[in-house]
Amino acid sequence: MEIKIVTPKVERYIVLHGLQSKWKKCEALFIENPKHPSLHTELLEPKYEMIFSFRLDRKYRALFMIKNSVAFVFRVTNHYQ
Repeated sequence: MEIKIVTPKVERYIVLHGLQSKWKKCEALFIENPKHPSLHTELLEPKYEMIFSFRLDRKYRALFMIKNSVAFVFRVTNHYQ
């Protein structure tokens, strides 16, 4: 599956929080297997919105939607904030 970052704001967040190496690792795992166990990919509530997430680490998650076999990442967040 292909993965694309939707806005430059997401890229700035990754750099600002020093997540570049974690992003690259997770991106490679996601492309190979979106359901890789270490990503903890899940469908968020409410399920009808079809918003998914995967872990960059225990603290940060990437939120995305899927269309035509492309995952569009629209936000990276602090999971516990």
